[in-house]
Amino acid sequence: MNASELRSTVLEILQSIAPELDEALLRDNRPLRLQVDLDSMDWLNFLIGLSQRLKVVIAESDYGQLVTLNDLLAYLQARLPKGHAGA
Repeated sequence: MNASELRSTVLEILQSIAPELDEALLRDNRPLRLQVDLDSMDWLNFLIGLSQRLKVVIAESDYGQLVTLNDLLAYLQARLPKGHAGA
């Protein structure tokens, strides 16, 4: 999965949690939870959705480093299973 496909998948999952999301207003280097106004339960559901969809283990101890969209994309890209098609 390339970077563009990963970003699209992440935003698709985010939109399932926050349907009012306006992707055009997102800034990749600003805190994502604040931009989308996600509470802790929504954030957890988002991370679980990413983990399930992408087959990536997101350790609870890593949650604190997943602040911006850039942080999240880099973290996921480094952990994607080889040859993952995003199904």
